[in-house]
Amino acid sequence: MSISTSRQWVLARHIPELPREEDFRLETVGVRDPGTEEIQVRTLYASVDPGALARLNGATTYAPPQPLGEPIVSATLGEVIASGDARFTPGDLVAGGWGWQEIAVVPAKAVRKVTADDTPLAAELGVFGLPGLTAWFGILELGKPHPGATVLVSSAAGAVGSAAGQIAKAEGARVVGIAGGPAKCRYLLEELGFDAAIDHRAHGTEPELAAALRSACPGGASVFLDNVGGLVLDAALPIMARGGRVVISGLVADYGVPPERRHGLRNATSFIIQRLRMEGFVVYDYARRFDEARADLKQRVKAGTLLYREHIEEGLEAAPRLFSGLFRGENFGRALVRVAPPSR
Repeated sequence: MSISTSRQWVLARHIPELPREEDFRLETVGVRDPGTEEIQVRTLYASVDPGALARLNGATTYAPPQPLGEPIVSATLGEVIASGDARFTPGDLVAGGWGWQEIAVVPAKAVRKVTADDTPLAAELGVFGLPGLTAWFGILELGKPHPGATVLVSSAAGAVGSAAGQIAKAEGARVVGIAGGPAKCRYLLEELGFDAAIDHRAHGTEPELAAALRSACPGGASVFLDNVGGLVLDAALPIMARGGRVVISGLVADYGVPPERRHGLRNATSFIIQRLRMEGFVVYDYARRFDEARADLKQRVKAGTLLYREHIEEGLEAAPRLFSGLFRGENFGRALVRVAPPSR
């Protein structure tokens, strides 16, 4: 039986800098029955992603800006309530991107069916979702580390960075992670098996961070998977090994910062001196290979060679607060809100 009302978080105003909870508005709206080739879903989990901020200031990036008054877009996992498509029946679990809302009607072609197994459902939005896929393609397709190479990863305790470091380690690389705070650095070393960890909060200036990086990467880094940008990226360039590859999967330091106030690249001569190559990517570029990557990620998790951590808060109400906290480093692991339990 379909449901007729839902709560949803919408964008109340464009966000020129860092987000605040008042930038969002919680509304109750009507929900229609699903039409042909549509399904009505109840949200179980919704992701909270720092990269979403790039769409909330009204500007066009690789995706169109988030319209005012529309539900905030994010990766979601839900349960089918009612179906107008023969491929789905009530109770099916599906993953998609309908965002911060309790109930949604979505095209059936816009979701993938999820099979419940011995891994937590929330992992479908983390290590088996866009973060895990980003790490997999960023390391294996673009970074391509060889055994013995040093791989440097920023935001290494986050969902992308932690997976990327472990995948690089499995390729035989020496892995150095950059994270914020001693607890996250201990996690990298003691639980994930990183070879070295650098607390960027303890090295607040570029010279201090550069010195720490140089000490941790005495032979230079052959691959740098960067999720941060800004000062971190700039400090890392001089310690790259000759012919090194810089893979840009995120720029969280620049999100919400006006262009004139961004750190920028001051060490660009490193590209010439060390003959570096830098490449940015959007994981959707590899959409046709998601099933291949996801199958491999699941095998790694089952084998115990890929560990992950989730930061889950209860209730749809928590989404804006959790989102704002991302930019203060308050999360530890993949940030999600648990909207509702499954019906069975």
